[in-house]
Amino acid sequence: MHNHDDDRQQLNDLMNGWMHRDLGEWEPLRNLFHPDGTIEITWFEGLASEFVNGSMRMGASDLRTKHMIGMPAVTFNDSGNKAILETNAIIIAENVKLNIGCECHNRFYDLAEKREGVWKLFHRQSIYDMGTFTFPFGPVGIDQHIVAKYPREYAALAYLLEQSGFPLGRVFATRGSELEAKMKAGGRRWLSA
Repeated sequence: MHNHDDDRQQLNDLMNGWMHRDLGEWEPLRNLFHPDGTIEITWFEGLASEFVNGSMRMGASDLRTKHMIGMPAVTFNDSGNKAILETNAIIIAENVKLNIGCECHNRFYDLAEKREGVWKLFHRQSIYDMGTFTFPFGPVGIDQHIVAKYPREYAALAYLLEQSGFPLGRVFATRGSELEAKMKAGGRRWLSA
């Protein structure tokens, strides 16, 4: 029986490492992922290293983001070198030019691997639970036609991303959706492979 306390601490640190993204600390952010690590979230799909470059572009735009990260629920494989992490998070964003913000509740769904004794992320995805607009300086008009294009669970976030020049390429998993079920089935296959 593995004692996973040290593993859990490393994995918890990985989850909290997302703070580097909010703070514009690009090298530590890169370091959360294995070199072949990938990510699929609203505005980006591909290699994590490219995601960091995209995050640098976003950091220079009118969009500001902050992530509140919870404690991950962790499932290890039998040999203790792979884990699935599901982590509650809140994505807080605002476009400082439009004075529109949003708060989106999601769950990061991560596949992590321990290589040479070190845990890093192999694949990061997200499931979106619910979201709302926020107005830092009071109500601002929202184009309902644009909002209506997106699933309710992340419509506010998608609107903000699109208006800030970071459009979404496809539909993403929402709570209870078929996409969430597929994602988790794929994760379980990966874990036991």
